[in-house]
Amino acid sequence: MTSTDRRERAVRELIGRVRAIEAGQGVTRAALEAIKAELVGLATRSELFPPGHFQNTPGRPGTLYHLAEDSDGRFALYGSAGVPGKAQPPHDHTTWATIAGVYGEEHNVFYECVDRDKVPGEGRLRKTDEFTVRKGNACALMPADFHTIEVTSATESLHLHLYGKTLEDLPERVTFPSAAGGRYARFMAKPVILSPRLTPQELKAMCADGGEIAVLDVREEGVHSRGHLFLAASAPLSHLETMIGRLVPRKDTRLVLVDDDEALAQRAARLLRAMGYRGLSVLAGGMPGWKAAGLEVYSNVHVPSKAFGEFVEHVENTPRITAAELKAKLDAGEDLVVLDARPMGEFRVMNIPGAYDCPGAELVRRVFEAAPRPQTTVVVNCAGRTRSIIGAQSLINAGIPNKVVALKNGTMGWHLAGLGLERGQARMAPAPRGEALAKAKAAAGRVAKRFGVQRTSPAELEQMRADATKTTYLFDVRTPEEYLAGHLGGSISAPGGQLVQATDTFAAVRNARVVLIDDDGIRATMTASWLIQMGWPAVYTIDCAPAFGGAVETSGEGAPPAPDCSREKPRELAEKLKTGTVQVLDFGTSIQYRRGHIPGSAWAIRSRIQNCAAQLASAQAIVCTSADGEHARWAAADLARLLGREVSVLEGGTAAWKADGLPLEEGETRMLESPEDLYYKPYDGTSQIESAMQDYLQWELDLLWQIERDADCRFRKFA
Repeated sequence: MTSTDRRERAVRELIGRVRAIEAGQGVTRAALEAIKAELVGLATRSELFPPGHFQNTPGRPGTLYHLAEDSDGRFALYGSAGVPGKAQPPHDHTTWATIAGVYGEEHNVFYECVDRDKVPGEGRLRKTDEFTVRKGNACALMPADFHTIEVTSATESLHLHLYGKTLEDLPERVTFPSAAGGRYARFMAKPVILSPRLTPQELKAMCADGGEIAVLDVREEGVHSRGHLFLAASAPLSHLETMIGRLVPRKDTRLVLVDDDEALAQRAARLLRAMGYRGLSVLAGGMPGWKAAGLEVYSNVHVPSKAFGEFVEHVENTPRITAAELKAKLDAGEDLVVLDARPMGEFRVMNIPGAYDCPGAELVRRVFEAAPRPQTTVVVNCAGRTRSIIGAQSLINAGIPNKVVALKNGTMGWHLAGLGLERGQARMAPAPRGEALAKAKAAAGRVAKRFGVQRTSPAELEQMRADATKTTYLFDVRTPEEYLAGHLGGSISAPGGQLVQATDTFAAVRNARVVLIDDDGIRATMTASWLIQMGWPAVYTIDCAPAFGGAVETSGEGAPPAPDCSREKPRELAEKLKTGTVQVLDFGTSIQYRRGHIPGSAWAIRSRIQNCAAQLASAQAIVCTSADGEHARWAAADLARLLGREVSVLEGGTAAWKADGLPLEEGETRMLESPEDLYYKPYDGTSQIESAMQDYLQWELDLLWQIERDADCRFRKFA
């Protein structure tokens, strides 16, 4: 257990005892004496408060770190770091407070306020006592008490400050200009509060201890793709409000936030704390600190899943066929079928001529209908390598009688061989019926037995979901269309093939429980078998329709509502743009902007909106847009707060503008930021596509050797 974990436990236990003291004795001097003793007991455990976790921010006299807070803002505990000479003028708290020393010395002078508001807005202070807080002692203040503080030690200090209510919700707190009193003013209504830091070595230990942990990289996805931790899920600050509930459902999960220099991570921590998340830490030094510690750094995205594909091919020796070999067989009219394991959206972009779309988890379910003759060779492909390998090995693991091969390097390999691709196709492998469905169920049963897939009951599932001490992901692995037609309340659409292909985009909490739902057990079983091999310790399947008697709902998945703001209709905006007084900001993705945006609009990244604030000050009106207008509402609210003025959004976003027949402009015409909001796939580029494809395929191959050096990778090999 790391010092962070021990500290979290000790703090929880302390708050529990303090809560009981207040409940039993009220807010009295005697109660505060008892609370002081408890806080001293925690503060003297120096091993729980390494200086590296609570460094003072360079250039600032003091830095406040968040340690605990009830969901209603009560019993808030902070670590207050300060440099020699740090001082605060006389102030009260309007709630009870206790202060205990960890290291360093903090001198307190105490006052009572007399004649307050005898002259409106003024008062006098009378000194009542003074005391130096250091390791082993503490002081306490009633709600109406005033004090000054000054760090008198020759080195930096750290003290624990425990309050009856969070400092972020004390609007009546006041300060006086001097020890004599005078005209008072509001005091620090919204202090900047940070989350404790965590060293790379401690994070490494936490990732290996078997407990739940989520590591979130809050940089933009394009920045994340240039170098990140193996277990880090991409969760850009720009989209964090709408992503976090699905990625990390349980709010007291251990959460470690990663960026380049801690600044973005601390912003994310403040946002998550406001949303009720606790147990937050920030990786000390960000990714540069991780690299400096000599730990593995991975490029691109979905690394655990991509690396797993290479692991599977290496362990299972999955058979493969080159593009040239497949083309020769197709030209010769051999008995074979090509099944593309990608979702239909990707299939429509490009596909092997004559292939059928059959997304990953659908392969075992549909293969007996798509290739009813055992003599038919089944070729599985994707865009690159991972889904080709996993898809082909799924059929082999299921024991189908056909010869099965993976297309080496997928459609990229086909393109690099100089062969033509079809575009705009929508051929789907047929759904199974009768004997084909029975064979598919039997095949899935063999897989369940080999890999120890566990089933759970509806009653057990409800117990899991009610367990507040453990995260339970509930994924519906059917097609998105089936999900939208009706699904179990609280489940998240995660088509099985994509769940295996990009696990980190669905489940950020390592060592959580995963429950998979479908309607006949085939897709759930196949998906579960792969998650088990990836090292997920608790994976279960449960049939949706039979088990729940069709008790499904068709409402959308939950996410916090976007902020409300004024809206412009497309044609209204078009007329206003003619006046030259309106600036449109596009917060869609950089690819969406490149392919078509409102003429004259500029492209921006929400998390960096402060960078362009000065450029916008002269605009008479600002209108934000995005693909459907929803993300733009979050950006508009940020910008309105930043500029202190109204900011509107385009109702329905750029899609509504296009639907109204209004013109679009193409290209990267007015980019306020570098287009690093997204990871650009090799075929998303505008030049050197073949070179990008070759580099990508080589990167996938090299992952196998990289993960051999990394203990965070715990894939399982089955006989």
